Amino acid sequence: MTTRSRASRREILGWAMFDFANSAYTLLIITVVFGDLFTRVIVGDAPDYRLGNLLWSLALAISYLMVVIASPVAGAIMDYTASKKRFLFASYALTVVTTALLYWAAPGYVWIGMLLLILSNFAFSIGESFIASFLPDLGPPEDLGKISGFGWALGYIGGMIAALFVLFVLGEVSAENFERIRWVGPWTAVFFLVAAIPTFLWVRERGRPRPLPPGASLVGVGISRVRQTLAHLRQHRDLAVLLIAVFFSMSGISIVITYAFIYGAQVIGWDASVRTLMFVLVQLTAAAGAFGFGYIQDRIGALRTYLLTLIMWILAILLIYLTPSIAELAHDRLGLDWEAQYVFLVVGCVAGASLGACQSTTRTLVGLFSPLSRSAELFGFWGLSMKLAGVFGLLAIGLLQAAFGLRQALLFCVLLFAVALLIARHVDETRGRAVAQAHDAGLKAW
Repeated sequence: MTTRSRASRREILGWAMFDFANSAYTLLIITVVFGDLFTRVIVGDAPDYRLGNLLWSLALAISYLMVVIASPVAGAIMDYTASKKRFLFASYALTVVTTALLYWAAPGYVWIGMLLLILSNFAFSIGESFIASFLPDLGPPEDLGKISGFGWALGYIGGMIAALFVLFVLGEVSAENFERIRWVGPWTAVFFLVAAIPTFLWVRERGRPRPLPPGASLVGVGISRVRQTLAHLRQHRDLAVLLIAVFFSMSGISIVITYAFIYGAQVIGWDASVRTLMFVLVQLTAAAGAFGFGYIQDRIGALRTYLLTLIMWILAILLIYLTPSIAELAHDRLGLDWEAQYVFLVVGCVAGASLGACQSTTRTLVGLFSPLSRSAELFGFWGLSMKLAGVFGLLAIGLLQAAFGLRQALLFCVLLFAVALLIARHVDETRGRAVAQAHDAGLKAW
């Protein structure tokens, strides 16, 4: 029988430090700086930037599709060969190198920016599922919510630290400041390189490698194990339903992460000072949401917490869409001189709390539903679901904003979160955990 005992504090901190490190990439490259730089300066098809937005969505969608293809097979190989840390290190090294090279993405060299973005986001994204696969080894089920929430919260703190350097040293995103702001890629790479070192020093590889069958290859073994999992997926019914719900919710989240600050620049028209304040507020509220809801998960259940975060997301998207109208209504009916950009700050806090809580909760649920012997493989399917969601969400929003404009297109996220909410109601957390525990006890196997 395989037991889940709590890891040392140092190992949990080492695991969480990867979240601390890689959040710099999420925030600076995907969410705030490079996306705005790519669409408005490198592509620069003013006034509505629809081509830039479409190319941005296309590049990210391609990278996510690559993760969809590779993630489950890589996870199966990692479980079989006990090589989680080696695969994690490979993704980390590729992320660092390709992110540093984003310095060379410049106006007139759009294809270089797209190629490097595809490679760096592929490496970063597949690394997310690699690091998540260590979670079931770090503690018993009743602690996974707190551990996952701690990691995600620490990640937002790391992102904020990395972002403050950019704001105060590299400056604003503009054509005039291009020679300074283009260093955002190398800075992100250095931050990730240094901050993730504790992960590789302190996190343990607990699995036992198995020899390859005669004449077999690692890829062949990986594909074979994935086929076995798919053939026995009925045993993991609740995990399968959860991953379908995750597909829809992460489609919405991928849109928000990718376009939130582009939306602020293009639709809200915020000042640089407000953009800076949004940096800080979103990171703090996301960290608080991840950490606070981590404890809530362990009290009321991860599934109930996930459902609550989906309702919060629906509210947040509606408020984002209504931000200009709220400002106008406050002026016309109440005589209040509210600017849309300041209303958007308040709305950003709601979205930030939803962001940290929702992502942390889905990671916890997959950890609870995954047998230890196949955790990397099943987290590979989690990565597949999330990145396939990214492909779908970004292609959809890219086409919708090209046709209707970014503000109207964002309402698509309401539908995505509503569908996720309906599907997730069919997940039984108790049954899903029991299946994983039966596998750990040797009562079920394949």
